[in-house]
Amino acid sequence: MHERKDLNDLIERLRKEKKRIWKRTAELLSRPNRRRVEVNVSKIESYGLDGTTILIPGKVLGSGKMSKKLTIAAFSFSEGAKKAIAESGSKIIGIEELANQNPEGKSVIILV
Repeated sequence: MHERKDLNDLIERLRKEKKRIWKRTAELLSRPNRRRVEVNVSKIESYGLDGTTILIPGKVLGSGKMSKKLTIAAFSFSEGAKKAIAESGSKIIGIEELANQNPEGKSVIILV
């Protein structure tokens, strides 16, 4: 129940933002559990370039390997994903932290 409250609070906060990237993120997070975004590390590896910021409006799963150094923001991460991301030297942050650091949403890639 605690995770659901955190999610609802995050969705409400993002909906209040003026930038379209945060409104779209709130929309994707609002989906039912069975339709929520899940992205494997291998997909992040293929779409990300060194130094870019990737936003996953859902969960990051641990299938695959990473070699690029990225900043990855998501609502949640599996243990395998955390391990693969840490081994590559990439940085894990939450969506709310990304919204605070980059309110304009510039240079952020949304993966769904």
